Amino acid sequence: MDQVKQYIEANKERFLDELFELLRIPSISAQSEHKPDMQRCAEWLAAALVKAGADRAEVMPTEGNPVVYAEKIIDPKAKTVLVYGHYDVMPVDPREEWRTEPFEPVVKDGRIWGRGADDDKGQLYMHAKAFEAMCATDSLPCNVKFMLEGEEEIGSPSLYGFCAKNKKLLKADIILVSDTSMISMQQPSITCGLRGLAYMEVEVTGPNKDLHSGLFGGAVANPANVLARLVNQLVDETGRITIPGFYDKVRELTPAERKAFNKAPFCMRKYKQALEIGAVEGEEGYTTLERTGVRPSLDVNGIWGGYIGEGTKTVIPSKATAKISMRLVPNQNHKEIAKLFEKHFKAIAPKSVKVVVKSLHGGQPYVAPTDMPAYKAAEKAIKETFGKKPLPFYSGGSIPIISGFESILGIKSLLIGFGLSEDAIHSPNESYGLNQFYKGIDTIPYFYKYFAE
Repeated sequence: MDQVKQYIEANKERFLDELFELLRIPSISAQSEHKPDMQRCAEWLAAALVKAGADRAEVMPTEGNPVVYAEKIIDPKAKTVLVYGHYDVMPVDPREEWRTEPFEPVVKDGRIWGRGADDDKGQLYMHAKAFEAMCATDSLPCNVKFMLEGEEEIGSPSLYGFCAKNKKLLKADIILVSDTSMISMQQPSITCGLRGLAYMEVEVTGPNKDLHSGLFGGAVANPANVLARLVNQLVDETGRITIPGFYDKVRELTPAERKAFNKAPFCMRKYKQALEIGAVEGEEGYTTLERTGVRPSLDVNGIWGGYIGEGTKTVIPSKATAKISMRLVPNQNHKEIAKLFEKHFKAIAPKSVKVVVKSLHGGQPYVAPTDMPAYKAAEKAIKETFGKKPLPFYSGGSIPIISGFESILGIKSLLIGFGLSEDAIHSPNESYGLNQFYKGIDTIPYFYKYFAE
């Protein structure tokens, strides 16, 4: 592995320059005007993987954004690792809160600042460069395939069909994913569980047009007021979700499991300080780690209606809308939860308004066994570069396609992410530590080594 290390060290600046090229492409899958950028980003990655050492790389069309597929087969009998990542990024809104240009990355205070720096361009590019280092030094001990999609941030709608159509092409022993976080650089961890997701949109309509709030206020239902009341009823004062049947399949942890789960290092003072909040809030009877890892949650992700421009406009809006996400835990089915949500939301709505509920996307929770060979290989790899054994950790986030991989391809996924909570993914001022980027490139070759062995 000395040659691999030397190659990485000698090419660190070039690796960073290349990542900056990738980050400059505004590949926002949620916004249709960026459709050409999605194609451009996919083509850039395909070319980069060929330069890195792939025998073949191609941009494969789907019903939505293309998938980049690449491979290097050293021996058909050898183990095969399928690397998954996504090249699409979140919108940059609210734009005015960015301290740098979102798509003009810069290094400041030891961190890479820009949209996608962590999620997931920075993390997927670690894999491309680790792969390059092993190819360049003739050190690759197993077959490697890449599957990079452009729709993860909108629920991977095209990837399920892509996987079903390309089972033979995607055949592998493990799917390797870096799209998650660690507890800290001082205490590394491996994500062994993800929450599922049910993502909804609700629209409340009252009068057939906006009304003068003086002439009609107090006599006609205001959809914005009604929506606020309905949203408020979805979670009670103890932090428990009120949808009937919501918790029916949620398994309570045993006292021993809860004790083990809460052994992960956590400082409440630093947590509140980093977020600039006076207190935490959530389901009563559970710790913050439990609330964000093994308990379900419901949150409003956006809410709007009426006039929100500069100055005043005294109206009762005709419509008000909200986007609501529910994070789910093992045994909860996102389709069942979506139906329960719709039934309940319509049931609590007053007759003075009309309600439309849409299920936008979702995915199942995922659990990765800690006794599988790939997990053990990752454990050894991380100990090699961090000097400390990683802890198993349950993430509160969701990657819906991961459970899809298991059901469609029959392959387990290993989640070794190098993100940190301070990276502000999905938020303005996203960043990724240089040490995280380079530590990932250092660690991945060890995974290949130990997994092949």
